[in-house]
Amino acid sequence: MAKNIAVYGIYPNRVMVEKAVEELKAAGYRHTDISVLFPAGDETKEFAVEKETKAPEGAATGAGTGAVVGGALGWLVGIGTLAIPGLGPFIAAGPIMAALAGAGAGGLVGGIAGALIGMGIPEYEANRYEGRIKKGGILLSVHADDREWKNKGKDILERTGAEDIGSKGESSGDHDKGDKPY
Repeated sequence: MAKNIAVYGIYPNRVMVEKAVEELKAAGYRHTDISVLFPAGDETKEFAVEKETKAPEGAATGAGTGAVVGGALGWLVGIGTLAIPGLGPFIAAGPIMAALAGAGAGGLVGGIAGALIGMGIPEYEANRYEGRIKKGGILLSVHADDREWKNKGKDILERTGAEDIGSKGESSGDHDKGDKPY
């Protein structure tokens, strides 16, 4: 699978990101293709107890916080909690979890932005996303096998209310109409 093709955006709340994950799942995306990253806090504990979530369909415990993450987010691969020095605890799942954990988040230069840059997100966007995440935003990215799946993911993110949507193509010269240069 070509992990260098992706679309990503920021959601202002967990209800919206869960809806996006559910739509991506229904559209045929694999749970290994979807990443989320957000600050761990009191709201995280609500994932498993709110009526709008579907906790029996998937649940994961965030190590270190004791928070149970259910519903659509519980379906994602590798969900867990990371402590990023100077920033605090974060819940992460999917390829971004591997990027943060693999880099040893404690020693990661640039914190969240460094991991995002490592995943191929342009530096100026990574810095903007880090700022939005620190303020409580939720980053969702979906990796695609080809341009068609990337565009399908982008449509789902747009339809479900993602903000600051960006994407990266098959090569640095492969831009779709509306993609930001990098």
